[in-house]
Amino acid sequence: MKKLLLLGIVIIISSLTLLGCGGGSDQAAKDGDTVSVHYTGTLEDGTEFDSSYEREEPITFTLGVGQMIKGFEDAVLGMKVGEVKTVTLPPEEAYGEYNADLVVSLNRDQFPEDMELTIGKRISLLNTAGQQFTATIVEIGESTVTVDANHELVGETLIFEIELVSITPGA
Repeated sequence: MKKLLLLGIVIIISSLTLLGCGGGSDQAAKDGDTVSVHYTGTLEDGTEFDSSYEREEPITFTLGVGQMIKGFEDAVLGMKVGEVKTVTLPPEEAYGEYNADLVVSLNRDQFPEDMELTIGKRISLLNTAGQQFTATIVEIGESTVTVDANHELVGETLIFEIELVSITPGA
């Protein structure tokens, strides 16, 4: 009886695998899917700027909704679970080119009195729509503080080694 039950389970698993229902190993990532990936990001000179492996957990995001930079999402599209690829993203597919319009001077009284203001410090600010963004203090004057809201990696060519860990099909 146990042998028969075991044989039945093996047949069911084999059938599901042949029908493409056995874990999605042949499924390619597409828009709307939620994917988990591990990655390591480096600059052209080999400097590592980020790695999900250090955090142990892969990052999870939904393809096609703009949660990741365009070039990274484009690289994951079409990948299969277990696949590893290396992509080189020029600035226009990553964080773009430097934008001087994102450097602004703010009145010093817009900052909390007890906030330590130092050049190079990354701070969180709110725009006029109430959205939070990060900027770097680049100059401190008597009555103004100048901040640069360009991303730290703006203008850089980024190299990512990406490993697709899992795919959860979209609705």
